[in-house]
Amino acid sequence: MRFVDEFRDRALAKDLAMEIARLTQPGRRYHFMEVCGGHTHTIYKHGVEDYLPSAITLVHGPGCPVCVIPMGRLDDAIHIARQPGVILTTFGDMMRVPGGAGSFLDANAEGADIRMVYSPVDALKIARRNPDRRVVFMAIGFETTAPSTALTLLQAEREQIGNFSVFCNHVTIVPAIKAILDSPDLRLDGFLGPGHVSTAIGCRPYQFIADRYRRPVVVAGFEPLDILQSILMLLRQLAEDRCEVENQYTRVVGWDGNANSLSAIRKTMELRPYFEWRGLGFISQSALKLRDEYARFDAERIFEIPGIRVADPKACQCGEVLKGVLKPWQCKVFGTACTPETPIGTCMVSSEGACAAYYNFGRFTREREREAVR
Repeated sequence: MRFVDEFRDRALAKDLAMEIARLTQPGRRYHFMEVCGGHTHTIYKHGVEDYLPSAITLVHGPGCPVCVIPMGRLDDAIHIARQPGVILTTFGDMMRVPGGAGSFLDANAEGADIRMVYSPVDALKIARRNPDRRVVFMAIGFETTAPSTALTLLQAEREQIGNFSVFCNHVTIVPAIKAILDSPDLRLDGFLGPGHVSTAIGCRPYQFIADRYRRPVVVAGFEPLDILQSILMLLRQLAEDRCEVENQYTRVVGWDGNANSLSAIRKTMELRPYFEWRGLGFISQSALKLRDEYARFDAERIFEIPGIRVADPKACQCGEVLKGVLKPWQCKVFGTACTPETPIGTCMVSSEGACAAYYNFGRFTREREREAVR
């Protein structure tokens, strides 16, 4: 397959659905977690669940990078933006995420200079054009976006751009999956492994899931047929009593990942002792920080960061959604007080957030689920 239309072929989807139904054992229920928020959006945008037997439940995971950032880190970033002469740059998803003291858009309205960029390279361009200002890039994302931050740091070092720095909030996927597996709240039968992250780190890091936790993993692409084929591969493993790491997304993902990307990350960053995740709490060695050699580009060392900790609003249940304990529509404020226009939590803001996916694409599915509960 080379073209997008082939990955959305209805006849092929029906064939896959028939094979999935054939492998579903009578009387058994299956719970598969799609770790990546991009998978969640594909599932609800294209109605993938409608092709699955009722015995298969797809569970959302913590793979939305915007969603897992705790509110306190937003407030820390706003603190930086309010320092004299600072321009804070960030991805567009972050602009409307609510912190304890409002969003970036609110801070802009109050006089801060926070700008949306498409990449850290754009932030570096702003630093070049404004040598009298201190330009800070708020770096977020899993190992997918960490290489671009690392390469930008290397470029800033080569050019000796002294007014550029990074507020590093990059997180790593493996500790989050381990935290999910260690949670007593959730029973999972397998994982749809994150496609984007795996382009950088490969498939090998997930081997512990199969070896230690005896759960199959299939690294999946992002088209509807990718998802269906990955579910079929999980069912085949379970039917054959296998627990392995398989790669469905072979057209993009290699077993050992991208060596150049991993090298750039290792050169500029190292693991933090611990980091707070929304919904999952503090997880050891689950995030990245800049190495000592790049301290002059580290906003956390340049500015006095208050290290604010903010509890999520009581009405918001993003944490439970990120852990897969709740479906978004089960949140008490979903679609009423919390909408994309008036978000209370990050899952309703981000383009990869599960709540946004449900709200934008899952209305009919949600109504069917409600009827089933009744």
